[in-house]
This record gives sequence, C-alpha cells and structure tokens, in this order.
Amino acid sequence: MEPRKTLKDVAATRDERGVTVQRVGVKDVHLPAQIRRKEGGYDGVLARVELTAELPHHFRGTHMSRFLAILFKWSQRPVASPDIRAMLNEVRDELEAPSARILMRFKYFMAKRAPVSGAESFLDYDCEFNGALTEEGYVFTLGVEAPITCLCPCSREISAQGAHNQRCVLRARVRYAPDDIIWIEDLVGELERHGSAQIFPLLKREDEKYVTEQAYATPKFVEDVVRDTVVALRADRRVTWFEVECESYESIHNHSVYAYQQEQR
Repeated sequence: MEPRKTLKDVAATRDERGVTVQRVGVKDVHLPAQIRRKEGGYDGVLARVELTAELPHHFRGTHMSRFLAILFKWSQRPVASPDIRAMLNEVRDELEAPSARILMRFKYFMAKRAPVSGAESFLDYDCEFNGALTEEGYVFTLGVEAPITCLCPCSREISAQGAHNQRCVLRARVRYAPDDIIWIEDLVGELERHGSAQIFPLLKREDEKYVTEQAYATPKFVEDVVRDTVVALRADRRVTWFEVECESYESIHNHSVYAYQQEQR
C-alpha cells in the first residue's frame, strides 16, 4: 500500500505583499442553531451566519473549512453572549488570527396572549447576535426588531372621525456591561411598551376592540416612539451603548416614515 501523500497547504504559504486583510471568512451560511431562553432551556432556530477573522499579512489565505467545522460544532450547543465569545476565541486559536467576528441573524418565537380573551399564539421577532473578539477585548451586540402599531396624533387631532394607523417596526441594538446580560425577552418586552398598541398574532373580537381603542387613546409619531425608547434605555444601568430606529409603513402614503438615535455611555 502506497503511503498517503501530504497535500500542500497553499493557504498557509507566505505572502510578501504586506497587506493584513481585516475580515475574511464565510457568509450567508444557513444552519440550525440553539438559542438560550431567559427562563431556561433553548429554542431551535434557523440562523443565517457570517463568520470572519483577521488574516495576518504573512498568510496567503485562510482555511475556510475551519469556519464551517466550528459553526457545525457550535450549532449543536445552546448559545448566548458568553458562548459566542468562546466560539470566537476558538476561531482565533484555530486560524492564528488577532480578531474574529460573527453576525448571526434568526427568527425567534415568543408566545403572546391576547389582551382580553387570553387567546395564545406565537409571534416571530427578527433578532441578531453580533460579536467581535479582538486584542482589545470582547464586544457583543444584541439586536431585536419588534412590530408595533402607531396611530398618528395629527390625524386624530384634525379628523372628525377616526385616525389613520399603521404597523411599524421598532428596532434596537444594545451593548451591555460584561457582568450583566440582557435577554431577547427583556429587549422585546421593553420595545413593545412604546408603540400606540402592541401587535398580537391571534385576536378575538373583544381583543380587536381593545387594541383599536388603546391605539386611539395613545397616539404616537415615530419621533415619540424613538424618544420614549431612548429614555427607557438611558435609564437601564446595564446598557452601555444603544441604537434605536422606528420605521412606520404608512397607510395613507406610498412611503415609510423613519426616526433614528444612537448613544453611548
């Protein structure tokens, strides 16, 4: 039997151009993932992942297969911020990289009860884990999109009957102190408080009456929504940085309206 030949590792050969590539890796990777829940356990989700590392100037290329091997292994384990850090540390070690980054986007489902009937169903939220591990340290950003209803204050004020309302998306990304944790459930609950009314997946007639009247009693511009959210996040001692935006899919216009704020402690 002939001895197995050692195949040349072209990626590991020396490069003489003197250019460090800031990010190299894989993106648009679809794979199952397990997301830790606040109350314990985890939810299985379908994640879309971008995983990259810094490529030192002396390496010609990286080993792309190692990114996939690491992702596959971690897809079998429940993850939250500390687990993301451990994964990125493994990427740095495996690829001899000064830094590593991951962006993981996924749908997260939470059960919601209708406000009057108590009818229960699942509502989906677009979420993301964004982690960066460098020689300066670890930065983790949690992102959540929460659908809300907004009713226009101007429309209610000037109209003899009714007021136009619309579905909005309130998006927030937050960073927090290393010894703290903000769960997806925490951030969703905070965001949903700041619309004219919440969105529910299942409503009976008595629930529809309730949310319609609640929205009419709580008119808000996108500016109001963003300001209220900013005030709440400023008051949360755990938050060290945040980004908030509200987009309203207007019912009487063929465009959206929008407001944005970013702050750092």
